[in-house]
Amino acid sequence: MEEQMRKIGREMSVRMGLTMSFVMALVGTLTSGHFTIVGFLVSFVCSAIIALVMGFFIPIGKITNDLTVKRGMIPGKFSTRCVEALISNLIYTPVITLVMVGLAYFMAMKQSGGMAQISFWPMFLHSLIICLVVGFVLIFLVQPIFFRRLMKKYNIQKTQ
Repeated sequence: MEEQMRKIGREMSVRMGLTMSFVMALVGTLTSGHFTIVGFLVSFVCSAIIALVMGFFIPIGKITNDLTVKRGMIPGKFSTRCVEALISNLIYTPVITLVMVGLAYFMAMKQSGGMAQISFWPMFLHSLIICLVVGFVLIFLVQPIFFRRLMKKYNIQKTQ
């Protein structure tokens, strides 16, 4: 059972990382006002690599479970799901947003020969706010779906 839960954790990391990367890359390139397929693909690949690396080194499931159990929260309850989504979002989204905005800023400065009239911090904060909102909603909606499917895949029954 413990090995199956480790497999579920790894698969959750991959599924959530790829889903978050896809949506965040799409949102980021659309809100930039300069959407291109190449820009989206580069953003998606970079974001996916970061998310997958983080997912294999940061045990989100264990962290959220430990914090919610410590607070006496009931698994599956709306408030518990909100806290779980918030924790995951606050760990992943700022890091990925920082790297992706940094990449976009670097590319804009390089393409303009350093003459682009943009400031990094306003660009980052604007993107971070959008990504935190989108990330929370996305995590809240898809994480339980992925988890239920993986529990079914590994034939693990809910204990409640």
